[in-house]
Amino acid sequence: MLAPEIIRMKLNDELPADINVLEVEKTHPKFHARHDAKTRSYIYQISTRRTAFGKPFVWWIKDKLDFEKMNKAAKQFVGMHSYISFADKDETEKSTKVLIEDVQLKREGDLILIRVVGSHFLWKQVRRMVGVLVEVGRGNMNEGKIKQFLERETNEPAKFTAPPSGLFLEQIVYEGEKLNSDFSSFMSITSFAKKSDRSR
Repeated sequence: MLAPEIIRMKLNDELPADINVLEVEKTHPKFHARHDAKTRSYIYQISTRRTAFGKPFVWWIKDKLDFEKMNKAAKQFVGMHSYISFADKDETEKSTKVLIEDVQLKREGDLILIRVVGSHFLWKQVRRMVGVLVEVGRGNMNEGKIKQFLERETNEPAKFTAPPSGLFLEQIVYEGEKLNSDFSSFMSITSFAKKSDRSR
């Protein structure tokens, strides 16, 4: 049997340049990557300034966003709720109930980061949660509307689905592991700007 480090090296030799395995470790024979997961976290990146190089990794929003309103409204999602209004129909899903452990917002330079931590997620759920929070930040929606979406089924959140470009799977937590206490962006608009300046 190959050692974990040898497996990691051989995997990276075969993978494309934009994919890199950081660590391989032993586990029990019946381990299931999806079903054994206890918690998952996603980060969504919103850019408040235009960026050419960072465009594939963010949702650029021209409108001014009220960060404090978005942060306050995000707390409406915490807890066990049915997210049927925030997901596309999927016949394979047995339940639309999801436990959201936390929703955190953070400013990082010209980015607004939204971190969603939950037991699992439905198809397009996080992107629609983000889209609704953006509508709150724009002043087009109040936080009470989120409670209505969670209490009764409606297709309205689908209209606000955030683009996939800003969404990143941050962490999957298994038995004996802990969620990272802090989080940060997956790219820096500032660093892209500096690279651009140096290339002139």
